[in-house]
Amino acid sequence: MGTRGRTNESGAVSDPARPPGLPAASVVICAYTERRWANLIAAVRSVGAQTAGALECIVVVDHNPALLAMARRRFPEAVVVPNTERRGLSGARNTGAGRSLGDVVAFLDDDAAAEPDWLAQLLRPYADPRVIGTSGVALAEWARTRPAWFPREFDWVVGCSYRGLPEEEASVRNVMGAAMSFRRDVFDRVGWFSVDVGRVGAVPLGCEETEFSIRALQRIDGARLVHVPTARVHHSVGAERARIRYFVRRCYAEGISKAAVARVVGASSATATERRYATRVLPSGFAGGLARTARGDIGGLARSGMIAAGLAVTTAGYVAGRVRPGPSAAGTGAPVAAVGGSR
Repeated sequence: MGTRGRTNESGAVSDPARPPGLPAASVVICAYTERRWANLIAAVRSVGAQTAGALECIVVVDHNPALLAMARRRFPEAVVVPNTERRGLSGARNTGAGRSLGDVVAFLDDDAAAEPDWLAQLLRPYADPRVIGTSGVALAEWARTRPAWFPREFDWVVGCSYRGLPEEEASVRNVMGAAMSFRRDVFDRVGWFSVDVGRVGAVPLGCEETEFSIRALQRIDGARLVHVPTARVHHSVGAERARIRYFVRRCYAEGISKAAVARVVGASSATATERRYATRVLPSGFAGGLARTARGDIGGLARSGMIAAGLAVTTAGYVAGRVRPGPSAAGTGAPVAAVGGSR
């Protein structure tokens, strides 16, 4: 991928056509299952089609030798490597960031396809030296019709952007994992994604990017994280996620995950954005659902009910998570030796 390109096991080197003024960026895609193979192909292709060419595309396979072999055969244009850390998304992201050469590391989910200017839009705010990370928008692409009962305020349940996020470019507390980026030196300065927080396989925990974002803002004076609504990806939502059982399970897991983050960065920082969401966004959505029901939209009542249920279940998960043992600040944030030694 140009003068700073690297060679992978297949000997392939990619060459980006990067517009002047934008930093060089590595794109990391983490994969763990063959069930998303078609999505992974689409994700890698979307990186290759960026108007701001990536310095490299790194595909990290999470402890799945068969998928690793498949990916190495299918993607000679990419750097395909195994996760060298503990199983899970955090370890895979750390592996990718540790292998990266770019000044910025962007992360794309294996079931998301980026629009052609996604990377250019993510990189544009880095003209401000205070910006240490950026976040885009993940648009839900439902395998079937969006369920009438599913409130847009809870699209985070399926890994997508939700109603309540800024509609214009703005500073935020944390980036969104499906389409985010960080300056590479942030990892050198504050450590890596905590392997004690976040998703492992299909287990619906999360928040590792939230913990990392808060930790970075706490430790780097004057730092900014920027939400960029024009940096868009299309996130596939499988039929298994369009079920009430998954909705409830994911909400409960989110509460547990937020409790784990609170133990590391403090409850005030971990729940500041959530308090506004719970006191402003959700009541507005609840009232809006009832109003639409009065106008003949029966689904509005179901969405209002799910907003109330989602808030209750997430709160229950948070309370349960606060009383169970978990990671603490003392054990989080140190550089990971397995990936942090070289670039």
